Amino acid sequence: MLTKRIVPCLDIKNGRTVKGVNFVDLRDAGDPVELAKQYAEVGADELVFLDIAATLENRGTTLNMVTRVAEQVNIPFTVGGGISSVEHVDALLKCGADKVSINSSAVKRPDLVNELANKFGSQCVVVAIDAKQVDGNWKVHLAGGTIPTDIDLFEWAKEVETRGAGEILFTSMDHDGTKAGFANEALAQLSDTLNIPIIASGGAGNVQHFVDTFKEGKSDAALAASVFHFGEIPIPELKQELKKHNIEIRL
Repeated sequence: MLTKRIVPCLDIKNGRTVKGVNFVDLRDAGDPVELAKQYAEVGADELVFLDIAATLENRGTTLNMVTRVAEQVNIPFTVGGGISSVEHVDALLKCGADKVSINSSAVKRPDLVNELANKFGSQCVVVAIDAKQVDGNWKVHLAGGTIPTDIDLFEWAKEVETRGAGEILFTSMDHDGTKAGFANEALAQLSDTLNIPIIASGGAGNVQHFVDTFKEGKSDAALAASVFHFGEIPIPELKQELKKHNIEIRL
């Protein structure tokens, strides 16, 4: 049985880590390089580093910061934000990123998923999907959740899998920052629909939420930000609790 993963997410804006609720009301959470180093030391399994304003501001992710983070960590490290070309991914991987996360750019040009998978391998390509319920259906949103679409979450996830995505990072915008638990029903449906790992994102507030997303949501990894950044849930204690619930985890 594959071990489940705990993944802190560093949302970056203007060189700082930030955290908000439902994608707005951002507050400062510290220096990303320092945070990344601390997370690697306390047992995080992976890190995700998202330049949240990159798509809106139409610029690439900061290569310099990726280099600095990569120098400090010895765990897999995914970078996302404004990535739209093979050349950009090549540069990020050369700076030390292990994987890249694409979101809006994949929706706008789905062939990008194929191109990246063919060039760098599926294991390198994470497709991030931000979605919220609209009239009872999960609909994909773009550009940091600011642009709604009519695209169905499950159909889009299946399409990117067939195009070569190695992993799906699903953020429920309805749950993001609420600390009320993950969108486990949608996560379980994704898991039943796909054959690639699903990273749960949006809603972590306590240890039980992590237990629930691994058991009920069938998630392969759980991503969180504020509960880790502000010390509400220490990762070593979280992992010990998961172990007690017979969840396979790397201690």
